[in-house]
Amino acid sequence: MKNKTYQTFDEAVVDIPDGSVFMSAGFGGVGVPRNILAAVGRQGAKNLTGISNNGGTLDAKVDVGTLIAAGQVKKMYCAFTAATHPSQVTPFVRMYNNNEIDAEVIPQGTLAERIRAAAAGIGAFYTPTTVGTELAVGKEQREINGRRYVLEYPLHADYAFIRAWKADTFGNLVFRLTQRNFNPVMAMAARITIVEVENDIVPVGELDPDHVHVPGVYVDRLVRIPPDGIWD
Repeated sequence: MKNKTYQTFDEAVVDIPDGSVFMSAGFGGVGVPRNILAAVGRQGAKNLTGISNNGGTLDAKVDVGTLIAAGQVKKMYCAFTAATHPSQVTPFVRMYNNNEIDAEVIPQGTLAERIRAAAAGIGAFYTPTTVGTELAVGKEQREINGRRYVLEYPLHADYAFIRAWKADTFGNLVFRLTQRNFNPVMAMAARITIVEVENDIVPVGELDPDHVHVPGVYVDRLVRIPPDGIWD
């Protein structure tokens, strides 16, 4: 089987072109692929479109907001646009208010389902979530069994930036804690999936098949996070 391991994060992201669409879990804690995002920041790709749970935080650690603050992102699809505290103004909020970045707010469950639809090859789906709100304006609607639904389309990406707990050289992935919120569906919904791995990347056969959360067929590039950690 192909060994998908790369030696450095910079090597794994070197060919990301301007104008790419990327996914990043953005759910805080151990779920954020901070090392990959930092490498993209160094690489400098611009006019990116991001798909994430949020637009970054005021945390000192690297997240999607780091790329936004650097002016590398032109649009975000996310479930949360504001910081967790009203008094905090993130770079994303400031730039959005100044018309420096575009954004589409999507209810969290709908965001997850739009990503999953891309992974599963589903053309579109109906959901009642936004009926009667501004988020439904201009979208096709239909009544099914006496209830109103809004038509939503999949969210595809050129790249998925993923953080995993364990992996083997073929890319079979094991997640832990908040890594399982968005990382599994994002890994399956992108054209190229790049993964940062917390533990040593082991030979094929060493992971318990019953514990694999994403099969390696969906994974393209793996980088082991150095033992001392770049971003933990």
